[in-house]
Amino acid sequence: MTIEYSGKGDPARSLALLWRTRERTSRKGKPDLSVDRIVRAAIEVADADGLQALSMRRVAERLGVGTMSLYTYVPGKPELLDVMLDTVYGTVYGTVDGEQDEPEEVSGDWRERLRHIARANWALYRRHPWLLQVATSRPVLGPNVTAKYDAELRAIDGIGLTDVEMDQVITLVTGFVHGTARGAVEASQAESQTGMSDEQWWAAHAPFLGRIGDTARYPTASRVGQAAGEALGGAYSAERTFEFGLERLLDGIEALIHRRTGHSG
Repeated sequence: MTIEYSGKGDPARSLALLWRTRERTSRKGKPDLSVDRIVRAAIEVADADGLQALSMRRVAERLGVGTMSLYTYVPGKPELLDVMLDTVYGTVYGTVDGEQDEPEEVSGDWRERLRHIARANWALYRRHPWLLQVATSRPVLGPNVTAKYDAELRAIDGIGLTDVEMDQVITLVTGFVHGTARGAVEASQAESQTGMSDEQWWAAHAPFLGRIGDTARYPTASRVGQAAGEALGGAYSAERTFEFGLERLLDGIEALIHRRTGHSG
């Protein structure tokens, strides 16, 4: 899998583009282009064919314009990628009249709010799996990424954590979602990439497993593997893994809050 990196573009140009401080208008007689139209087309290309298919040429073809016309609005692919990221992160909680539907509006305690955050991020990766191909250790400093981070922090503000712990809890939850979503996307793409469904794969391997499987030598693996396979309907269930892991993660956060405050928040 090819990995792209956020924050590779020119800082001044990227920030101007992210915050739309120098939006250019179309010249008379030219197609009605804009940064937003270009970014939407780029996201459509990545959604349909993956990040490896993204290029300024492909975006221009989708818009029906010449490639060079894009550079009037977007300096290059690195800056375009940053704006794509900021744009899709702005949809993570949905929008209401153009404003983000903030996590703290969800009813329930802090656990329910963190569940909402985790599930919203999970759904985002399933809608835009190419996000998993972008390393964001150098975050995009755009308005939507900033609003998303602020909203997630406010969902756990005042529950007994220090500011640093709040940051780490959000990083922990979103990092867990990222890792689990990667497995889910890989599993969902396995059939199209290999031409074989899970059922076909197991059917092809079953005769050999019967001959080489040694339950006496590997009793625990045999017992647990059979039980898990029967419960999950296969070797792996992304959704079950996600829900189980999320609850255990919340249990750990609850233990930290209890240690800090003497109660579970």
